[in-house]
Amino acid sequence: MEQQSVVLHPIKELYTYLQSLVQKRLWLKVLIALVAGVALGAYFATQPGWISDRLLEAIINWISFPGNIFIRVVQMIMIPLMFSSVVQGIAGSNNKEYLMKSGPKLLIYYGLTTTTVLVLAVILVSVVKPGAYMDASNLIAADMAINTPISNGPRLSFGDIPRMITELLPANPLEALVSGDMLSIVIFAIITGVSLANIPSDTALPLLKVLYSVQEIAMAITRWAMKLAPVAIFGLMCQVTSKVGIDTILGLSMFMVTVVLGLIIVVIVYTGILLFIAKANIRKFFLDARDTLLLAFSVASSAAVMPLTLKTAEEKMGINPSVSRFIIPVGVSLNMDGTAVFQAIATLFLAQVYGLQLDTATILVVIVTTILASIGTPSAPGAGVIVLGSVLGTIGIPVTAIALIIGVDRLLGMFRTSVNVMGDLVTCQVFNRFYNDGHGRLESETASPGA
Repeated sequence: MEQQSVVLHPIKELYTYLQSLVQKRLWLKVLIALVAGVALGAYFATQPGWISDRLLEAIINWISFPGNIFIRVVQMIMIPLMFSSVVQGIAGSNNKEYLMKSGPKLLIYYGLTTTTVLVLAVILVSVVKPGAYMDASNLIAADMAINTPISNGPRLSFGDIPRMITELLPANPLEALVSGDMLSIVIFAIITGVSLANIPSDTALPLLKVLYSVQEIAMAITRWAMKLAPVAIFGLMCQVTSKVGIDTILGLSMFMVTVVLGLIIVVIVYTGILLFIAKANIRKFFLDARDTLLLAFSVASSAAVMPLTLKTAEEKMGINPSVSRFIIPVGVSLNMDGTAVFQAIATLFLAQVYGLQLDTATILVVIVTTILASIGTPSAPGAGVIVLGSVLGTIGIPVTAIALIIGVDRLLGMFRTSVNVMGDLVTCQVFNRFYNDGHGRLESETASPGA
């Protein structure tokens, strides 16, 4: 029981604060800030004659300053919050046997859902052909407008996949923590949590208390960061639009429409899973998840809203804590269907812009690479488009092509973050149903003698 309290208290405190933000319509403030930022940035992009270029650059830098601080803060707390949550979710559970058995099933579930939505996304982008609406010459102008410090990743083939899987296991956990290798960190956290769950509780409890303090510190920093959200979004959108220009955004409208359609397909797939596998009430699910999804859309970071996602799953949806505290922290890093769909559509879009004809084998490589890349994508604003460089390298597209879509990534990131968070809640519904079917009766029988 003492281990349970270690996990619950900071989540309850942060949930109360985040709930108050939602009740104050934070999402509406963010939307207003987004529109205002785009409008001001579009005006600055015209380079008005009454202001010098040097002064204009200084003004834009100061306007975007809160947004850059916001991103840095979210990135700063992401690793300690992720590690502490995964370890506590496993080691603090009442049903360790269930967690051991559900782990492989969870990976299979993630693989099936991600592959399904990616195939549908490839079909969508092949039919719509958004790249046909963009002139390739715009790439040069966009690349000149944005100097994106992204290094080109190595090309990936099927023969490299075993090596990549082996390298996911961190030889030096401290190096993984320093470099921010999220997937290696999650794997290390899972191994640590399983190990803690299999040693005497009096030995494991001191480390769990330390991790509780780490989680509480991360959540306190999250509360401060949330206050910057509207101002941050305003500054970031102003900065991006001023560099790219409204014409580029309008030129990418078909790409944006295709991505949104792809995300809608993911939502439809999730709805089907809720109906036919989880046997859940769709209307109740969306009502319960509404606040969480709106906040995820506002901050564009599934890690930042993870405590609210946990609380929503347990308090509103009735998910067993043994399920939610294991699935949601892991899902924040592994279950990234919205990000995967974006990366696949962006890759094929840029291939169409460059006039590349992709055969079936190449498309399969893109799908596999996208799955691996999405798994390792940090749940922070703008991370999806950065990891996209490794996917582009598989089909020979220069990484500088990312400059073409980075201007609209901020907006699309808000949509795909909401989809990613919805995926975590849907996964909880699925595994909670089978948990109740297979373990609910056993739990009630074992709990009654001590009642």
